[in-house]
Order: sequence, then C-alpha cells, then structure tokens
Amino acid sequence: MANGMGSLYIGASGLQNSQNALNTTANNLANVDTKGYVRQQVLFADRNYMTFDKKSAISFQQAGLGVTIADVVHTRDVFLDKYYRTESGRQAFYDVCGKTIDEVTDFFQELEGETFQESLEDLWVAFEELSKQPDEEIRQNLVVQKATLFLEQAQAVYDNTKSYQKNLNVQISDTTKKVNELGKKIHKLNQKIMAIEAGNVETAMSLRDERDNALDELSALVKIDYKENVDGVVKVKIEGVSFIDEARVYEMGLHQDKITDFLTPYWPHLSDEEQGRITEVFSVGNGISSSNNTDVGKLKALVISRGDHVANYLDLKDLSSLDYNRGLKNSIIMNAQAELDQLIHTITTTVNDILCPNTTATFRGEDGKFYENVLVWDETKGATGSDGVKPGHELFSRRGSERYTEVKCIDDGKTYYVYNPEDPNDPDTLYSMTNLEINEVLIQEEAHLPHIQPNGETAFAMAAELSAVWGRDKVTLNPDDLDMCTIKEYYQRMIIGFGTQGSVYSKQATTLEGSTISIDNKRQEVFGVSSDEELTNMIKYQNAYNAASRYINVISEMLEHIIVQLGS
Repeated sequence: MANGMGSLYIGASGLQNSQNALNTTANNLANVDTKGYVRQQVLFADRNYMTFDKKSAISFQQAGLGVTIADVVHTRDVFLDKYYRTESGRQAFYDVCGKTIDEVTDFFQELEGETFQESLEDLWVAFEELSKQPDEEIRQNLVVQKATLFLEQAQAVYDNTKSYQKNLNVQISDTTKKVNELGKKIHKLNQKIMAIEAGNVETAMSLRDERDNALDELSALVKIDYKENVDGVVKVKIEGVSFIDEARVYEMGLHQDKITDFLTPYWPHLSDEEQGRITEVFSVGNGISSSNNTDVGKLKALVISRGDHVANYLDLKDLSSLDYNRGLKNSIIMNAQAELDQLIHTITTTVNDILCPNTTATFRGEDGKFYENVLVWDETKGATGSDGVKPGHELFSRRGSERYTEVKCIDDGKTYYVYNPEDPNDPDTLYSMTNLEINEVLIQEEAHLPHIQPNGETAFAMAAELSAVWGRDKVTLNPDDLDMCTIKEYYQRMIIGFGTQGSVYSKQATTLEGSTISIDNKRQEVFGVSSDEELTNMIKYQNAYNAASRYINVISEMLEHIIVQLGS
C-alpha cells in the first residue's frame, strides 16, 4: 500500500479524472440534438505502479499511483457508414427520376384544364365530320380549327419539356457547385485534423464529426469511394476518379454546349478543351442498374434525366433495343420528347400524304437536273381545294420548307411538282414539333382544303381515308415495344408507360428512403447520444468524484493526526 502522501496523490487522480469524465458527459448532453455528433466515451485505466525491491522482503512490493483516462472513444461503424452513404445516394437518384417523370406526366394533363388527349380526339372527330360531307365549309373549318388547337397543345407540351430541361440545367449547375464546396470543406478539415493529431496526443473529434457530416452530404449528390490514411486524411473518389487527396481537390468543371447551352460536369484535369477532348464525370454506356452500381447520386440523375439535347422523332428512328436501353431510355425528358414528336410526325405526315398524295416519276428538268424515281404530286389521285390550285394544299406545313418544288420537263413541257423530302441534317425540312405550323393558306380560307377530285366530284374516299387513319395506321412506341399500335392506342400506351416508369421510380425511392432511415437508426445506436445513458454516467462520475473527495478528507485527517498528535 502506498504511503500517506502517495495516498493523497491517488485521491487527487480520482478527483481530476472524475471531473474530466463529468466534463465529457456534459459535452455529450449539450450535443444530444446536434446532427452528426458522435458521443464521447471515457475509458479509465490504472496509472503506473511503483515497485519496491527490498532484500529483506519476501516479495516485491508495489504502490499504485491512481487512475487515469486511457482514452476518450470516438466510435463509428465504418461498415454502416459506407452502407448508409451508398443507399443515400441511390435514394437521391431515384427521387430525382421519380419527380422528373411526374413533371412530364403533368405536362400532358394540365394544359389550362384541358388534357392533350382531348385535343387529339377532337382532331379525329373533326375528320369524322369531314368524311360525312367534305365540301361543306363548316366541316372544313372544324378540321382547320381542331388541327390548330392540336398542334398548339402538342407544341405547348414539347415546350414545357424544354423548359424543364433548362430547369434541370440550373439544378445541375447548383449541385456541381455544391459538390466542389463540399470537396474543399473536406480537404480543409483533412489538413486541420492531420495537424492536431500529428503528435498522437489529441483526437480532433469535433472536426471529424464535421467531416463525416460532409461525407454524408456528398454521398447523396454523387457516388463516392473513400479511405482514411494513417495520418487521418480521407481520400475521396467520385465515379472512380480522384476527387480529394492529401495535396488538393480536383474540382469538377461545367462544359457548356454551344448549341443547347446544356451544362455537363467534367474533369478539367483529365481534359484538353483546346483539342476538344472532354472527360465527362458520368458515363451511362452500360445502362443504369443497381447490379452495376450505376444508379447512385442526385447529380447523375439530373444529368441523365435532362439528356444532352432536345430530342425529336429521329432519335427513335432505326434505333436498336440495345442502344435504346443504354441511351435514350435513360433520359426521361428526351424519351418523352422523342415519343411525342414521333406521334406528331406520324399524324402530320400521314394526313398530308392523304391530302397531297405522291407518286414516283423520272424526267429531265429544265433546270438541267435529271430526276430519277423522285416523289412528285400524284395528279391522278390528288384533290384540290376550292381555289383549284395545283398541287393541293397540305394541312401541316414546315416553316422552313415548301412541300413541293415546281419543275418543268425539258422533253414534253409537262409540269411536275417534286416533293421536298425530309433531310435529317437540315432541321428546316423536318415535320417535327419545332418546325410545324398550320398551312397559312388554309387559315385564311379553309375551303382551300383539298376536297375536289380531278374529275370534279367531291373526294369522299379521301375524307374517309383521313377518318380511318386513327384506327388503321400502325406504329411502334419505341424499340422496346414490339407490338404495333394504332395512333389512338399510341398515346394511351405512351402515358401508361410514363405512369409505370414513374411508379417504379417512386416505389424504389420510397423503399430506399425507409432503408436509409433504418441504417441511420442503427448508426445512431453506435454513436448517437442517449440522454438517459448520459445522465446515468453523470451520476456515476459524480459519485466517483464525491468518493475521491471523501477519500482525500480521510487521508488528510489521518496525516494531520500523525503530524500533530504523534509529532508532539
């Protein structure tokens, strides 16, 4: 047993360390509602022992020097942290996708209280009425009016999708900036933590909590991989590319497309902009799936949902199912634009081809060109309007291109009306949403709508064919949909497809949200602060402090007795 003075030293160590334990417990209680705070747990250990080696002693004697705080534990479960951060990023991904497809669906159903489907059906009803009496101006007027309304509402939906692309573009910019800010924050915290812990004396607990919170936030925005070095520095990778290391932060850049103004996150340190070589942050070449771990991060969902351009029917043309699933299908906005434009293209070209039928011809023109098997207006079948102008007027016109070019044959002087075909490389020639309008001639005088056959009779057969278009012509929705459908079925199938896809995304986001909450609750069991437990510890440490204090009083009284009573 220690001597009297040594006993005082032992009591003092009890007082000091109990007080430190009380301070730690009070700090835990003060941060019980602080987000991301990790509770601090005190571990006690014996101080060194003094050993007395006396030859006369039967055995060595030891005197303890009291108690000390061996460590203040700052506990986190690294496996739960990684699991939480992965699921958090995946939940954010599907949440963005679900909200985007909900917006797209709303565009079709909230056009000043009138759904797009109604305008589609009204146009069909107008052609039904026209088939009853094609030469009546009231029926011709109805066709022009409903065609105008149909085109306006289709273009309104299309314009809404383009506006939402711009909205997503702003979100991409803001989210990229947030990622860079978090990167710089984590890097600065790395430097502070490394400086404080360099002597292996102190643990930078508050700074570590702050860094873990930043990692949690970053993981919801992008897919990250991270690892802590022995010196306390956390190195972070985004999509497999180094983002934070010991020396610096490799910030993301935003590459702006000169045509669309769309912003795309890229790695400036891996790119050569002068040579036009841009290394994008995200790649979807292998599709999006949980099995490939390619469905993580809000920023990636924003980029994919927006797409890289404004789509039209050409994006679906001759597209294989594999390419569709790896590309267009993943972009919610572009897929909606392409499917809608394909519907409009099918309707407008089919209607125009009935009003202004074509045939093939081969001749030499007065312009010096040889026309071989070109499409020309079919005079034997083509009807004209009340103005008698040849060729007949199409209902839907292209703003940048006339339907026909008049060419005279150099051999017999016959006039041919050569069809100006659509050219994928020239947007002005396309029967596409951004390039369509109702024929100005028919707006001025609806009676000019073709309805008179070459023999002067009313074109009942032509009008009946227009009415039958909705239930006769077949078209596929996309490369994944192998079943042909009518124009009337096309719209329903498109909306059902949006609804099904939106339901999948929403359910996935909801399920992942529950999973994320469950994982976070388990994390809280490891590092969260329990007020009841901390109050229990406070009582324990307070009693230990009181006991040490009482112990010192007893030793003090004993020493006083020895000095005063026996010393005299």
